[in-house]
Amino acid sequence: MKRYWGRGLKLLTLGLSLTLCINAGGAPVKVHATEETKKALEEAKDKLSKTKDQLSETKDQLSETKDQLDDKKEDISTMHKEKSVLENKLSDLNDQLSEVSSNLSDLEDQIDKKEDEITLTQEELAQAIITRDEQYAAMKKRVMFIYEKQNFMLLDMLANVGSFANFLNHTNYVASLSAYDRKMLEQYKETCVNIDAKEKELQSEKTQLDEYKVEVKAEQSRVSGLVSKTSGSINEYKQNISNAESEAKDIENQAREYEDQAKEYEAQMESQNADVKALEAKLAEEIRLSKLAAKSKWRNISEVTFAEGDRYLLANLIYCEAGAEPYEGKVAVGAVVINRVLSSVYPDTVVGVIYQSGQFSPVGSGRLALALANGSATEACYQAADAAMSGATNVGNCVYFRTPIPGLSGINIGGHVFY
Repeated sequence: MKRYWGRGLKLLTLGLSLTLCINAGGAPVKVHATEETKKALEEAKDKLSKTKDQLSETKDQLSETKDQLDDKKEDISTMHKEKSVLENKLSDLNDQLSEVSSNLSDLEDQIDKKEDEITLTQEELAQAIITRDEQYAAMKKRVMFIYEKQNFMLLDMLANVGSFANFLNHTNYVASLSAYDRKMLEQYKETCVNIDAKEKELQSEKTQLDEYKVEVKAEQSRVSGLVSKTSGSINEYKQNISNAESEAKDIENQAREYEDQAKEYEAQMESQNADVKALEAKLAEEIRLSKLAAKSKWRNISEVTFAEGDRYLLANLIYCEAGAEPYEGKVAVGAVVINRVLSSVYPDTVVGVIYQSGQFSPVGSGRLALALANGSATEACYQAADAAMSGATNVGNCVYFRTPIPGLSGINIGGHVFY
């Protein structure tokens, strides 16, 4: 037999130890259920208190997790801003690097051109020096010839000119030739000096260009290093942002878990509150029954008149409740029904006791109706019913039974405890 005490009691079955055992001679009813229910009520309140503490702790964890999430999102936002600043800086550096590289390319072109000019000038200088040396050599030969052969030339000129006028002309020619040689020599010397000066100027310009090239290359290297460093910083920020976003996702998942856990605790508290209220109502009812039982009277079995069909009804109820139990268990179930018939607290007929609302589970489930329709009761069930209806009892004056649970004391027979 299973009894129902309202919503939530299936979690707190320790309170179902109502034991109404009375003496056949009409002694007062002894009630133990109230103390068991008080204990169950205290346990339920303790469980509710623990759930409240767990809920409070979970809400604190949830609040802390949300704060962590807000901090992490703020960190991510800050890193995005810093990354954006670095990206702008990198763009500027790339522009600078492009400009420096372009300047370096132009500078190298200028140096190449200057080197070509220097090469050409060096060739011109070499040619001018050759021309100067050749002119100097030719003039030297003529001068030496004139000085070495001057007597012969003078006699030859005197013998061959024919007239003094021609002699003067030859003399002027020699003088002019000598003057021309000196002029050309000075001119070639000046050309060499100019070309040499030009070469030195070009070399100086090239030196300046080389120095500037070194500076530009240094600038290119510096900007390139900044580009590389900034790119590395950006990649580091990207990795940090990725890690932070992953951590934020984990924190969000943790927050959702805490939210779900908080909802679960709130649901448990709602159920436990219902259990406490049900136990409080049950305790009040048991107190009422205790007071009523204390004043109740019990009839003798000889005072009971059984109606036609009571034996059939009781045998089938025994079949439903204890069909698989040993014979002693079947008799015990029948004795509980007859004890209730004898007590003034319950209906005074077998039909009234069995069909009392919420008392015997086979009635509510329809199993008893099916057994009655099929005549399922066995011979042993009928024998147990006859014994109980004759006043035999192996459970004293117990009026309840159920499957054993921790904390419930009574008379154990087969798979039931009677109390």
